[in-house]
Amino acid sequence: MEEIDAKSIEDAKKKAKKKGFPLIKAKDDHFNRKLLEQCRNIILLSPEAGNRKDSLRQIDSGLNHVLAKIASKNKNSIAIDLKELSSLEKHEKASRISKIIQNIKICRKAKTRLIALNTSDKKAFHFLISLGASTLQARQATTKSF
Repeated sequence: MEEIDAKSIEDAKKKAKKKGFPLIKAKDDHFNRKLLEQCRNIILLSPEAGNRKDSLRQIDSGLNHVLAKIASKNKNSIAIDLKELSSLEKHEKASRISKIIQNIKICRKAKTRLIALNTSDKKAFHFLISLGASTLQARQATTKSF
């Protein structure tokens, strides 16, 4: 498993050098941390997705303050796929939205950039505002310049 993660991270580094801002799907916590530490100018897609178990008093959103600060330091961004979110069933959608709310708060405190994908700018802006994003954070998330 270590070799696969190292290979994936090396591929991400090569993509970052070629393109500028590659979009990389989040996996497990270990992979996400290594990716955010070793790569610069990448976009981590949906860290809240996947089989994450919530305990009674804590939501596992795939992002914590340490990862958010590392992402901010290395000029990485966190992306939310709104088209995928709209295609989920009700129970799963509610769970995912609660995790996104937590990630928005974490990103705001750590000054990590958010990006909203696959929707119109106006709808995404108002949706992020309703989830608790600041107006500056929502405006930056919906602009197409990375």
